[in-house]
Amino acid sequence: MKKIILIMAIVVTAISFNACSNDSSGSGSYDYKVRLTDAPGPFSEVNIDIQAVEVKGSNGELVLLNTNAGIYNLLDFTNGNDTLIATSTLSDSRVSQIRLILGPNNTVVLDGVTYPLSTPSAEQSGLKLLVNQDLYADIDNSIILDFDANASIIETGNGTFKLKPVLRPVLTAISGNIIGSITPVGALAMVTVTSSTSLLVYTSNVDAEGNFKVTGLPPGNYTVTITPVLPLLPVTQTDVIVTAGVNTNVGIVNLE
Repeated sequence: MKKIILIMAIVVTAISFNACSNDSSGSGSYDYKVRLTDAPGPFSEVNIDIQAVEVKGSNGELVLLNTNAGIYNLLDFTNGNDTLIATSTLSDSRVSQIRLILGPNNTVVLDGVTYPLSTPSAEQSGLKLLVNQDLYADIDNSIILDFDANASIIETGNGTFKLKPVLRPVLTAISGNIIGSITPVGALAMVTVTSSTSLLVYTSNVDAEGNFKVTGLPPGNYTVTITPVLPLLPVTQTDVIVTAGVNTNVGIVNLE
């Protein structure tokens, strides 16, 4: 009888240990990275003073990430270039919101002149961006904040500028990109990418080397239009297929 009781005790202990082990692994640990990129604009520099990055989980809890605080010139990160601004390991499997907390040293440079960039409320409440991103264990959970400097900066008159942020979250694991270039190199041109199903529109500009990259596109069929400055005429490519995790190259577009 004592042997039976002893064996049952060992079995119960083993089951309890296994259950505890499963509970521990099920709690979740998710590596998380926040990166920053930008669409080209008409300014020489757009300097944003990032002091902290905070995320909100599905339960409403706020988590302050390990932030590489500093002043970032957004125009250093155009056409597919980006930089890591914050990392952490999260216990929540969902991020509902990202908040960028800015410092006071924000400026724009236009025609060689540096102007202060007003950021109403951003230094207190932060720049908030809804993302609703699901996280997965054992992979690189990254998000790229596409900061459209061209659309985000408003000239209010008398040499004063205000930041009204236009940011787009790019979930790299479930989106693709369209890349290409133009000739003649040096021509000013805007790139417009339109979804054939959802009517979503994404834009970027061609850089000084004639290259362009439109990032964060949901998989699907797109129309790409390159609109240069006159007298050059627009060029359109249809049925451009985007696949998640892939750069779709439309090649060299000849502007005439």
